[in-house]
Amino acid sequence: MKNSIKAIFKNLSMFLIAAAVFTAFGVLAALDHSSSYTKIDNLESQKKIVSEIINLPTDNLELSLIKLNGKTTQLQYDTDKLRSLYEYSFTERFILLNSKEYLDDLSILYSLIRKFNLSANEYYNDKRGDIELKQSELKQNAEVIKEHLNYIIFKAISYDKAKFNIHKNVTYFAFITILLAALWYRKQLDLIYKDLEFLNNPNLTQYDTFSHEADSISLRMKRKPVVFENPAMLDAVTGINNLKGMMNSYAEKKGMKENNFTSVTVFEVDNFSKTNKVYSQELAQSILKKIAFSMSLYQQTADVIARTDYNQFTIILSRPSKEQSFKDAEEIRKSISELKINSPELGDIEITLSGGHIIKPKNITLEEAIRQAKKVLLHSQKTGKNKISQVKDLAQSEL
Repeated sequence: MKNSIKAIFKNLSMFLIAAAVFTAFGVLAALDHSSSYTKIDNLESQKKIVSEIINLPTDNLELSLIKLNGKTTQLQYDTDKLRSLYEYSFTERFILLNSKEYLDDLSILYSLIRKFNLSANEYYNDKRGDIELKQSELKQNAEVIKEHLNYIIFKAISYDKAKFNIHKNVTYFAFITILLAALWYRKQLDLIYKDLEFLNNPNLTQYDTFSHEADSISLRMKRKPVVFENPAMLDAVTGINNLKGMMNSYAEKKGMKENNFTSVTVFEVDNFSKTNKVYSQELAQSILKKIAFSMSLYQQTADVIARTDYNQFTIILSRPSKEQSFKDAEEIRKSISELKINSPELGDIEITLSGGHIIKPKNITLEEAIRQAKKVLLHSQKTGKNKISQVKDLAQSEL
């Protein structure tokens, strides 16, 4: 089965986007780790400040009070910073889901710091009462804070271990996926390049093309020149096959891929006919040319595309499955509806197609298959237009 260069490049584009997403995850992981290190440093710094407060000298009370105010303020600031740092802990917030647990620990730390700051102010500012009792209470509050800080540090280490395992697994998965995809796309691009070399070298005759596109170009380069050179086989407006050219091309190609399914789709341009001339002749011809060109972009080696009436196009597709045949016909219809056509008099013009799609049995002629497809086309037009109907849709409506 031939490959499609269009599909390969589309998938390659998605792969590059996925690689960018994995890279973005790596950036978030780096921010996450940086936030974790800053958090540990913050907690260790608070332990150090608590030790410094309980060991302030009492011989120069005025200097000690200045230092006390600065250090108690620093404790409050550092605790606030722990809350803001958590905003960058993406893994903890969205994967470990430990927000309530972590914020509860911070709330306890806030309470312990307030209590510690009060006891420090009482000890250094108020010399009334039992000084030894105040000092003992201060030291006791300091130990409680340190214990809670150690508790948060131990929890942070356990969080970091869980985060590291997550980041490690995602990194391994990303590396293996990107490596395998890169090797696969390297092979695909190499085969595409060989196709181009083959097309560029007319002396090569024994070569099995890799892609649909190369196969189609090769066929056009080698097939009989009658269709190109005989105006009787071509539609004068669009340059693609007319009815006679279609019959001739089908006769040449019908044995190329015997295992494939052959489908016949008759498209008719909605609100566009000889009796309903809403467009000038020049604009109508421009629309028909754009439709024919868009259809030809989907043509593969064994396909036939023709304009078979004023506003009708017939497409004969050869595909490995019935589903793929209908899918490609639907892609053609959608591509026409996305055409950008503008007229100075009418503004933006919307062009849509209705279609009748059948799978051609081998025991009926092409003329009979086209007749059946036109019957299905009428059903499509009666039930809303701008869509492709199949035989099963017609059968259901007749029940």
